[in-house]
Amino acid sequence: MEQAPRDPERQLQPAPLEPLGCPDAGLGAAVGKEAAGAGEEDSGVDTMTHNNFWLKKIEISVSEAEKRTGRNAMNMQETYTAYLIETRSVEHTDGQSVLTDSLWRRYSEFELLRNYLLVYYPHIVVPPLPEKRAEFVWHKLSADNMDPDFVERRRIGLENFLLRIASHPILCRDKIFYLFLTQEGNWKETVNETGFQLKADSRLKALNATFRVKNPDKRFTDLKHYSDELQSVISHLLRVRARVADRLYGVYKVHGNYGRVFSEWSAIEKEMGDGLQSAGHHMDVYASSIDDILEDEEHYADQLKEYLFYAEALRAVCRKHELMQYDLEMAAQDLASKKQQCEELATGTVRTFSLKGMTTKLFGQETPEQREARIKVLEEQINEGEQQLKSKNLEGREFVKNAWADIERFKEQKNRDLKEALISYAVMQISMCKKGIQVWTNAKECFSKM
Repeated sequence: MEQAPRDPERQLQPAPLEPLGCPDAGLGAAVGKEAAGAGEEDSGVDTMTHNNFWLKKIEISVSEAEKRTGRNAMNMQETYTAYLIETRSVEHTDGQSVLTDSLWRRYSEFELLRNYLLVYYPHIVVPPLPEKRAEFVWHKLSADNMDPDFVERRRIGLENFLLRIASHPILCRDKIFYLFLTQEGNWKETVNETGFQLKADSRLKALNATFRVKNPDKRFTDLKHYSDELQSVISHLLRVRARVADRLYGVYKVHGNYGRVFSEWSAIEKEMGDGLQSAGHHMDVYASSIDDILEDEEHYADQLKEYLFYAEALRAVCRKHELMQYDLEMAAQDLASKKQQCEELATGTVRTFSLKGMTTKLFGQETPEQREARIKVLEEQINEGEQQLKSKNLEGREFVKNAWADIERFKEQKNRDLKEALISYAVMQISMCKKGIQVWTNAKECFSKM
């Protein structure tokens, strides 16, 4: 995956994104007032603050979730969940907090923020949102997206999403993200004013590029295949974990039958009664402990799900690369065609079949003046095409450089996070087994005292 790119005239070195966002001057002024000391705004066409000092001085949390009822865009009654985002200042300036204290956001607003980031930062592996509806659930886990336990896990996931953005060296400086944390009213209008929807690549265009690009970059092709494999492996792991949870729950709950039997047995025994009763109590405790154990397990499952969804974020970067590669190849093909037309006009020879050549045979040759005029137009188009091709190549190289730097950052994050999650999961399993051993050790002591 680290091999050098091909000839830039044939191989796209994809483009960096254009200036990162383009809100109006009012947005720039608003952020300037909110982030006192953050530096002067250039012209309101850049959504990045020039100093992310405020990020280092605040704590971000999604502290609670609240079920609400209201009317949607179709004026129909709907029930939804709102999440309270709190931003607390770590340091204070002149006794004043830098950021707003708290505001409420819906899940759809988190989606809007992420969609915006995907468009304006195509070279970045944008952090994923937690699942909108529960996936890979075992039979005792509700798949209802209004279930309190699911809402709580999603609250934690949304907080993690914001912290991922806040810790990213580029995304953390985006003004739209800043206003997401601080501006409750009219935030959606502010996002829509950036025009990011118009800049979004269509899925059909991306699919077309995937199949028609002639010189794909092997690094990005390998990355795309890796993301597919990563998604597949984690999906299988989560399915296995759900099956194990189902069976483990049953095994633990069946131990409650030991408690019932020992209790009933103790009632007919005199010397053995106390020991049997105590052993039954330990079995009951063991049976009821599985609820807390599996609730803790869901936390580790959610960590794996985050990287399941990160796989799609990796593919988004690869798709953007393919689109830019395809645009470059089409520009090169168009330029080569114009150069051939110009050469044919200048020499009077036609190398390939063309409609123009056919009409010339039918209706006679062009006058020298007509030919010179056409050659002049083609030369101007060739000059313009060469400039465009050069620009696309430069943009492409910059895109690859920026994208690969962020991919390397992501790989380090992924390795660190998954290693920590898997170790923690193993430690939890060991702890669970030790508790089981302790229960049976206690039961043994009860039996010994009979």
